[in-house]
Amino acid sequence: MYIGDSTSDGEVMPDYVPNPRLRLPAQLAKVGVGITYPEVSGARSIVETFKGIPNGATVAQDHVAAGYRGCWILALGTNEAADVAAGSEVGLTARIARMMSIIGNQPVMWVNAITLPGAPQYYGEDGMRRWNEDLLAACPKHPRMRVFDWAAHAKPQWFIPDGVHYTTPGYVARTRLIARGLVHAFPRGEPASATCLVR
Repeated sequence: MYIGDSTSDGEVMPDYVPNPRLRLPAQLAKVGVGITYPEVSGARSIVETFKGIPNGATVAQDHVAAGYRGCWILALGTNEAADVAAGSEVGLTARIARMMSIIGNQPVMWVNAITLPGAPQYYGEDGMRRWNEDLLAACPKHPRMRVFDWAAHAKPQWFIPDGVHYTTPGYVARTRLIARGLVHAFPRGEPASATCLVR
């Protein structure tokens, strides 16, 4: 189950990545994922809704209620940092806790967040760093939670001018690296990564 915001658009949309072998389901299949359920929507956050599109918590609740049990990838956080910076009363740690309470003890890999200098108001680097720090701080409470350090891999040339979203090469690289990160976090037939942060 992959739940993402607009920073994941190009991982699933042919307009960004025409070759299906480079998109999310195929890249995850290469590392052993049988079926991928991509739930990607622009402006998605865990708490707030946009134009009636379900938020991240609702999407997760719906799939759990429908019987989903398996591995989760959560590529959320960019809008969390922005919503909190804009004045939301629901803080970063509460947002993480909300998702983890829904997922329970199933394995989950969060993809951390990064923006470049000059990103739009509320999307500054400081907010992304705080979000990433709070993800790591939550790990000890959730033994089956890991964080993929996308921020350590992201290259400036992979971003479009808004400093938030990615070019086609950026999406291709992000998809491949997330799949590789999942293997490091939860290797098949072996214990999960000994450290919360995986690269």
